[in-house]
Amino acid sequence: MSISIYHNPRCSKSRQTLQLLTDKGLQFEIIEYLTNPPTADTLRHILSMLGMRPGELIRKNEAIYKELGLGADDVTDEQLISAMLAHPILIERPVVVNEDQARIGRPPETVLEIL
Repeated sequence: MSISIYHNPRCSKSRQTLQLLTDKGLQFEIIEYLTNPPTADTLRHILSMLGMRPGELIRKNEAIYKELGLGADDVTDEQLISAMLAHPILIERPVVVNEDQARIGRPPETVLEIL
């Protein structure tokens, strides 16, 4: 079992999910994605595991989302992916990956489905 958590230490849901994994006694890798963002291929793979399109993983309440006009009807999936890579704060968190499955920890207990 290979578990990773894309974690933002300033996010309460991310901290709660991290604590849940710790309380379960699991070994896992912590990826602080704001300082170590995923590659384009990794982000696409995460989206695939989640069964989501980029618009479903992007944080629409972030100021940069509005500044970049990412809510416009003509914005493509590739443009959203590029924006998330350039501004990782736009990536919803936390994301827990276990082998070929992933879940967003909102609520944190959601990740138990893949453990």
